[in-house]
Amino acid sequence: MDQSRETPGGDVSAVAALDEPTRRRLYEHVARESEPVGRDDAAQALGLARQTAAFHLDRLADQGLLEVVYERRSGRSGPGAGRPAKLYRRSDREVSVSLPERHYELAGLLLAQAVEESDATGEPVRAVLHRKAADLGERLGAREETGLTDLLERQGFEPRRDGDAIVLGNCPFHVLAREHTETVCGMNLYLLRGVLKALGESGLKACLAPAPGRCCVRLEPAA
Repeated sequence: MDQSRETPGGDVSAVAALDEPTRRRLYEHVARESEPVGRDDAAQALGLARQTAAFHLDRLADQGLLEVVYERRSGRSGPGAGRPAKLYRRSDREVSVSLPERHYELAGLLLAQAVEESDATGEPVRAVLHRKAADLGERLGAREETGLTDLLERQGFEPRRDGDAIVLGNCPFHVLAREHTETVCGMNLYLLRGVLKALGESGLKACLAPAPGRCCVRLEPAA
């Protein structure tokens, strides 16, 4: 459940970039090095033409898998020191792809925040969790530009119309919800209530409606 510039679709694209054998070798070479790697060094290490190495390194940087830095390898600075070299190092970006889409890291974050705040304030953990989930839902809704269905699709819920209601065909927290149903489904419910509130979707309400093969939350007509 996206809270940064990376999206599930972006992760798929990043993984696809590594499917090209030369590009994957370059990524693995840069990742193994303790210092940033230049184009010439990478080309020599892997027996590639410099132009080929440069092309694939830039593609990896475009996907956020490598980070570009500029350094003067000579150690000199000031006039006459020459232009800094373009170097590459592994980025901090974490890439994961799951089908159907899952967002266990988000559930873990919300649960950890709830435990910590509950421990600090004495407020019941579940009450904090519901509030944190609703706040996140409102932030997601406030950033949305194209509407409820698109937001739900991007967040992995696989929405589909069922008359005037919206059924969510996928639960992004599936395994957790199966093992800890009351806790995780409650979190999900408040998350979606926050989304509806931020989007001004007064004609719909989020309700718990567990059923096999779909999310425990269903968006029903408010009336």
